[in-house]
Amino acid sequence: MRIVYLGAGAGGMYCGNCLHDNTLVAAMVAAGEDALLVPTYTPIRTDEVSVSQRRIFFGGINVFLQQKIPLFRFTPEFFDRLWDSPKLIDWLARRASTTDAHSLGELTLSMLRGEHGHQRKELSKLIRWLADDVRPDLVHLSNALLMGMAHQIRDALNIPVVVGLSGEDIFLEKLPEPYQTQSRDEMRRRAGDVAAYVAMNQYYADYMRDYLRLDPAVVHVVPAGLDLTGHATGPRTVHDQRRAIGFLARICHDKGLHQLIDAFTILARDPTLSDVQLRVAGYLGPSDQTYFDEQQQRIDKLGLSDRFEYVGELDRKEKIDFLQSLDIMCLPTVYRESKGLSVVEALANAVPVVLPRHGAFPELIEDTRGGLLCDPNDASSLARSLKELLTDRPRAEQLGQAGQAAVQARHGSAIMAERTIALYRELLAGTQNTKPS
Repeated sequence: MRIVYLGAGAGGMYCGNCLHDNTLVAAMVAAGEDALLVPTYTPIRTDEVSVSQRRIFFGGINVFLQQKIPLFRFTPEFFDRLWDSPKLIDWLARRASTTDAHSLGELTLSMLRGEHGHQRKELSKLIRWLADDVRPDLVHLSNALLMGMAHQIRDALNIPVVVGLSGEDIFLEKLPEPYQTQSRDEMRRRAGDVAAYVAMNQYYADYMRDYLRLDPAVVHVVPAGLDLTGHATGPRTVHDQRRAIGFLARICHDKGLHQLIDAFTILARDPTLSDVQLRVAGYLGPSDQTYFDEQQQRIDKLGLSDRFEYVGELDRKEKIDFLQSLDIMCLPTVYRESKGLSVVEALANAVPVVLPRHGAFPELIEDTRGGLLCDPNDASSLARSLKELLTDRPRAEQLGQAGQAAVQARHGSAIMAERTIALYRELLAGTQNTKPS
């Protein structure tokens, strides 16, 4: 089976979608499938060995120029290639906010309009490459914001198109009006172009089914899986050093670092917790620097600087080492999380988690038994749950080990690939379409 998986680069940062997509395609290749991971917008950045193709479709510079300057919608392909250099795109992406929804309303709507949008030339390039050079049996779009491509791919190649569901509502709801409503309406109009939708959990499958008015029969769940190489294989080592609460995510308001600092401030007043520290890791982009500076200033004013550490963005080995240094992992998101990949990574290393009772988290805790839930957006509730595990080490260890066992049993990359391949085969077996000769 030849599969083309179109992933969306995230402007030079590590993101959950990129990590998931690379892991999935690598696992499908390991399972014997002919699968290609093809970037769109920017190169795909992953902390594992990248299996993505070098060529980028819908290169971010060309997409932007075609949106803003009509002349670029008609330039020849050899000219466009000047702007599609992965090094140039990556260089610019690392110096600009390329994923800020507040400034991307027009572009988002245009991309969702596909063959009727300003980037129709880029779509034609993709279709020609798929039809002439690759001839896939199936195309998988990594998220629903790419679904404007689905109609043309389906009709030109006579093959099924699969779309991933992964946090699109959060992005859409940050778009300014009228683009927010228009983009959602366009997605609903185009929903029938897609043979199947895949979410990482039942919560988000159900949520997006209603959000986009999808036929329940075409919405599927394939839980996120990890390449477990390098992660812990048994109980975590308990050190005599300071107890550590950890946060691993992009540093931004949505991920809730400020709420964790609120809870940490409460814990810091407890004399029985005087050794507890807060360790933070994750990508910090230019647009979120002010937010982080405010959090750092709060820590300094409270006199907690010696108990707070920001270790920056981590590669794979550093990330695993960081997780294994923690007593608890906490991700108190403000929004309803659709993935929680870093939570699964913490559990893989037998680190128990404390999470807000919303989004995908209740389902994840029910599945893994690897942690506690607290009231969303409530620092006191969060502090109580953290203290519960900090002061009851046997229970914390039991939760961590239960979570680790669940990840090893149900969240490995091979299992994720097996379930995804089974869905693909079901789609291909159930269609009367044939590949173009």
